[in-house]
Amino acid sequence: MKSVKIEGQSRSEHGKTVTRRLRSEGQVPCVIYGGKETIHFSAPIMSFRPLVYTPEFQLAEISVNGKSYTTIVKDLQFDVLTDELSHVDFLELVDDKKVIANLPLKFVGQPEGVKAGGRLEIKVKNLKVRTYPKHLKENIEVNIEKLQLHGNIRVQDVQAPEMEIMNSPRIPVASVVTTRALKQAETEEAKAAAKPAAAAPKK
Repeated sequence: MKSVKIEGQSRSEHGKTVTRRLRSEGQVPCVIYGGKETIHFSAPIMSFRPLVYTPEFQLAEISVNGKSYTTIVKDLQFDVLTDELSHVDFLELVDDKKVIANLPLKFVGQPEGVKAGGRLEIKVKNLKVRTYPKHLKENIEVNIEKLQLHGNIRVQDVQAPEMEIMNSPRIPVASVVTTRALKQAETEEAKAAAKPAAAAPKK
């Protein structure tokens, strides 16, 4: 799985004054929890870009005072005025402890309904799962080749071995809907079929 390396500096001081100073210096206050201890640190804002501004699910390998922590992002906070990253919560991965994560869906194949003239609509882009760290992966593949026109693939249809999917099972994740052109063609075809056959000419 892809990972982003972040070099952090531990911080013992807390409070709004300290965090404002850190942000003015281009640093982002962060915390790591979930392991044996809670780690407060800061790191340059630029080091978070590959981790935050992407739809991919990645690990964060964080180094603080010579110690390394394998983590995932749990919460992001942004400044309401500047929209800059202002705080990050990380969850440390522990082998024997299950974690909850949002994994992106990767749709594979061209639906039969699209080949018939329909349009694919993606309803859900990621799913919340509970699993052990060793089973985490970059995405969950969903094969949509058999998806028919007017058909749906729902959460309950997604195959995710070794994971507990926490979303409601009946929620559609992908659908194939009728396009305007196809709907018009179907209407015209129905009208043509409904017309009575022309009367046979008199002899």
